[in-house]
Amino acid sequence: MIPYSLLDLAPVTEGSTPREAFANTLDLARHAEALGYYRYWLAEHHNMPGIASAATAVLIGHVAGGTSTIRVGAGGVMLPNHAPLQVAEQFGTLASLYPDRIDLGLGRAPGTDQATVRALRRYFDGADQFPHDVAELLRYFEPARPGQPVQAVPGAGIEVPVWLLGSSLFSAQLAAAMGLPFAFASHFAPAAMEQALALYRRDFQPSARLERPHAMLALNVVGAGSQAQARRLFTTQQQSFVRLRRGQPGLVPPPIDDIEAFWSPAEKAMVEQALACTVLGDAAGVRAGIAAFVERHRPDELLLTANVFDHGARRDSFAIAAEACRGIA
Repeated sequence: MIPYSLLDLAPVTEGSTPREAFANTLDLARHAEALGYYRYWLAEHHNMPGIASAATAVLIGHVAGGTSTIRVGAGGVMLPNHAPLQVAEQFGTLASLYPDRIDLGLGRAPGTDQATVRALRRYFDGADQFPHDVAELLRYFEPARPGQPVQAVPGAGIEVPVWLLGSSLFSAQLAAAMGLPFAFASHFAPAAMEQALALYRRDFQPSARLERPHAMLALNVVGAGSQAQARRLFTTQQQSFVRLRRGQPGLVPPPIDDIEAFWSPAEKAMVEQALACTVLGDAAGVRAGIAAFVERHRPDELLLTANVFDHGARRDSFAIAAEACRGIA
């Protein structure tokens, strides 16, 4: 059986609040744990009214404290927004509180707009600084040496699995060179997925952290009682994506009956390309779709996500997806 995990953004839907979003996140994490999901990851975004996971490490602690066995982590922390020492201290703390259950995925993008980057008091220097920051962060997790001037407390000597995340070839190359596991954001940027995956596997250099390449691919999955119901639920994600591209991010909208009336032909083409890695349908359709994706791309793990408006429908969708994954080698 292929390991299957869940990516959550703590969505804030129209008519709700972040407090309700956090309650739903914990409820979904407990549901995912019971369904056999291996990891529950939360992603850092800022200045996004519909996403409540900005304080990612805090929310990871909330979820880990409310569950028992599922791994909980960041998918990911946007490293340009943070000092590597602070990230090591945060995740060293989490790993001390919840041993062998915390993951740290690192992203290279700021995860927000430039005005918000300035408000975070960090400055995005582009790709050149990211490898140095990753290397510095990894050093803080190594056992402290006598006379070491700066160490992460807690953090030094604590094993925290570190992943690199990406939607292009850059992070694939870096993950291969550093011998780290790699997760590709195929759920919203699939264009370079196959090339990045091939490059990562071809150029992987074994490290003390990882002996052989290990790749996880993200996939949008919406399951429901019928194909028509699943397609309607998916209009929430389609609307959110269009609004973001229009520069109008907002709360997560309810599904609509006529998506064609909502978007322009150009917006439709853009969304269909960006969300190409999507499986929709009833239980049989979801099973067939996930199986075909795995057969084609051969990921070591799957990271499933679903931006569904109704919390009950979202729970049901992830249950359908879990049942599908349990039958896939």
